[in-house]
Amino acid sequence: MVIPLLKPLDITGKTITADALLTQRKLATDLIEHNAHSVFTVKDNQPTLREDIRLIFEGRSQPDFSEPPTLAQGRIEQRSIWTTTRLNHYLDFPGVGQVFVIERPTINRVRASV
Repeated sequence: MVIPLLKPLDITGKTITADALLTQRKLATDLIEHNAHSVFTVKDNQPTLREDIRLIFEGRSQPDFSEPPTLAQGRIEQRSIWTTTRLNHYLDFPGVGQVFVIERPTINRVRASV
C-alpha cells in the first residue's frame, strides 16, 4: 500500500489524488489522521460505492460547470462536472465531503494523408 511511502512526507493540508487502485478506506482514514485532503477515483474495485454514486447522478440535469470545447492533442474535448453533498452521511467511506462525476466527450481530429 502507499501509506508507508507517505509517512516521511509532511502532507498536512495537502490534497492527495489517487486512482481507483488506491481508493481504499484505510488510506482515506490515514489521510484524515494526517490532516490531508483527498480526491479518489471510484470504479469497479468499489462496486457498492460506485453504484451509490451512479444512482445519485442518474438522470442528471445541467452540469454545475462546463467549459467550452477546446482543441488539444489532436482532439476536440469538452469537460462538464456535476457535484453533490447529498451522499456525505450515507456513504460508508471515510471523510466524504462531496462526490462528483466528470464527463469528457471527445472528437478525434481526422488528419488527411498527403
